[in-house]
Amino acid sequence: MHTIFIDGSAGTTGLQIRQRLEQRTDIQLLTLPEEQRKDPQARQKALTECDIAFLCLPDAAAREAVALAEGSQAVILDASTAHRIAPGWAYGFPELGPAFADKIKTGKRIAVPGCHASGFIALVQPLVQAGLLDTDALLTCHSVTGYSGGGKSMIAQYEADGRSGLLDAPRQYGLGQTHKHLPEMQAVTGLANAPVFCPIVADFYSGMAVTVPLFRSQLKGTPEDVRQLYASLYTGPVVHWQPETGEDGFFSAAALSGLDRMEISVGGNEDRILLMARYDNLGKGASGAAVECMNLVLGLPPETGLHLA
Repeated sequence: MHTIFIDGSAGTTGLQIRQRLEQRTDIQLLTLPEEQRKDPQARQKALTECDIAFLCLPDAAAREAVALAEGSQAVILDASTAHRIAPGWAYGFPELGPAFADKIKTGKRIAVPGCHASGFIALVQPLVQAGLLDTDALLTCHSVTGYSGGGKSMIAQYEADGRSGLLDAPRQYGLGQTHKHLPEMQAVTGLANAPVFCPIVADFYSGMAVTVPLFRSQLKGTPEDVRQLYASLYTGPVVHWQPETGEDGFFSAAALSGLDRMEISVGGNEDRILLMARYDNLGKGASGAAVECMNLVLGLPPETGLHLA
């Protein structure tokens, strides 16, 4: 039986990972008493004695945890942004191809993708890899997320009595175009330029819809070529091609709330194309993706213990 430690288990991502693992009989969760949860010595002991550690921490604390685990044989799965483009770290999105999956299966250091970045990368990286999109393409990305993506503080803000009326309407943020997911969005896709990124938080708990619009002139192929590429690549239970987009002409960001899978679709027409991904920001966008990577490390089917339907 494998021993699992969640460093940062009190946060939203850590709690979600625990919920997915606590009913499993093939692993043993290693927990610290509340008074030792932030104690460096207790954390170091857990990090060096476990088989797999999830880091659900702010970036600085995640880097500290990696330093504390130095010399151990533990596999580190970091859900922060600290190591997503760091040398020597596997990027935890196995559906992008065998090279990505193999690095996860054999890696000791694995970075769990960011929630917004997951949709953008799932849509764009295959097109760049296949030569359907030039690396110097100038792209825009719109992403709508539920408020749980902001963690405990934003959840409390949205669910407070007498909250501000400004929260009733969707709110765009990242206005300075320095969102923390942009580096991985550029690096993993192989783009020469980061996209113009427009993240929006709205008044629903969880779910996400990511859209990348393209002009036909940007494609070195046809919309049908894109559909066929997605259909051939995304065949698994976690990420799959969904040829029909939306419901009654709408594409809901909450359609997969509570689930760990992602749907990939193509909308628009022959001249103006919409690349579309939807999933739960807490599922394939965070905790579900982390557990999926752990399953691969353990040699298990990726969907083991995940909520897919």
